[in-house]
Amino acid sequence: MLRGLTTVTFWADDVAAARRWYAELLGADAYFERRGPDGRVAYAEFRTGDFQHELGIADRRWAPPAAAGGPGGAVVYWHVDDLPAAHARLLDLGAKEYEAITERGPGFVTASVIDPFGNVLGVMYNRHYLEVLERAGTFELPEIEPDAQ
Repeated sequence: MLRGLTTVTFWADDVAAARRWYAELLGADAYFERRGPDGRVAYAEFRTGDFQHELGIADRRWAPPAAAGGPGGAVVYWHVDDLPAAHARLLDLGAKEYEAITERGPGFVTASVIDPFGNVLGVMYNRHYLEVLERAGTFELPEIEPDAQ
C-alpha cells in the first residue's frame, strides 16, 4: 500500500526565508517555486538524498485547519551518514533541539530539531537505509561495531 516517501511538507510564515535556510542546509536551492496571488513565494520544493525525495515548504496559510500551531505530530527522519555532525550543523544554523541524540539500538541513532519556522526535522543514522542502498547496488555497507552509530 505505501510505496515510498514522495513529499514532506513543512509550513512557514515566511516561505522565502525558509527557502534560503533550507538551501543553506542542503547545499542546493529549491528546484520549484510557486508564488501566491500577492506575489510572495508561497511554496518552494527541494529534491534531496539518494532517491531525490521532495521537501516542500508551504505558506502556513495553506495548512489544514486542524494543523498543530507548534511543533508536534509525526517526526520524519532523514538518514545522515554522520549524525553528530548533522545535528551540530542544524544547531549552528539556528535550529533548536527537540530531542537529543538517542541510541535506539545498534545501527539506529536519532535526533530531532525544530527549524527556525517551527517544524520538527528528524535526522537518523539508519542501518536499514544503508542496506537498501547496498541491495540497489549504489552503496557498499561497511561493517559496524555493535555500539557504533
